[in-house]
Amino acid sequence: MREFIYYSRTAPTAGRYITEDLQASGRIDIAVHSVIASFFLSHKIRTDVRLHLLFAGPPEPVKHLELFPKTDGKTGVDKIYLGKKDVSGILRKMLFKYKPGIKNEVFPGYWIEKKNFMQLVEELSNQDKKLFILDPDGEDIRKVEIPDNPVFILGDHKGLPSKEYKRLAKIATPVTIGPKTYFASQTIAVVQNELDRRGI
Repeated sequence: MREFIYYSRTAPTAGRYITEDLQASGRIDIAVHSVIASFFLSHKIRTDVRLHLLFAGPPEPVKHLELFPKTDGKTGVDKIYLGKKDVSGILRKMLFKYKPGIKNEVFPGYWIEKKNFMQLVEELSNQDKKLFILDPDGEDIRKVEIPDNPVFILGDHKGLPSKEYKRLAKIATPVTIGPKTYFASQTIAVVQNELDRRGI
C-alpha cells in the first residue's frame, strides 16, 4: 500500500464553494488532477493507493478527505463508480456530508473529518510508516531506499506552509523527482511510476 498526502492552502472546505469553474473554486482543479493521478491507469483503477486530501481554504479549514475507493461489489451499494468526470462532484458531495466531531464515511471508501495537517502526519508516523516530502532540494528519489507502505507528501501550487514544513522535516525525508518542477498531479504520476518499477 502506498499513500499520498496532498495539502492545499486554497481548496474550499464547503461543498457550495465548488462551482463549474474549478480553477476559481480555490484551485480545486489541482486536487481533481491529483485524484486522477493517484487512482487511474489505462482502463484500470489502482487498488494499492490511499489518498489524503487536506483542504485549508474557506470557509471552515481544515478538512481531511480520505479516499480508498472500493472496486468490488455492486455499484451504488458496495461501491461508487469513480470516473474522471465525476471527481469534482465526488469531492463536492464529500464536503457537503461533513459532520462535526466524527470521521464520516460518505461512500464506501470515502471519508471526511476535521483534522489538520500535522495531526494526520503524526498519526501516520506513529503507525511506523516511512514519510517522504516532495521537495526540489531533496535527495533524488531514484537513489533513496523506499520501504513498503510509504507515504509521500506534497503541496499545491503555493507549496507547504513553512511552519508545518519545519515540523515535518523532523520526521520525513525530503526527496525530489528531478531538476524540473512538475505539477502536483504529474509529481504523483512520477512517484507512482518509480514505485511500480520497484514493485513496491
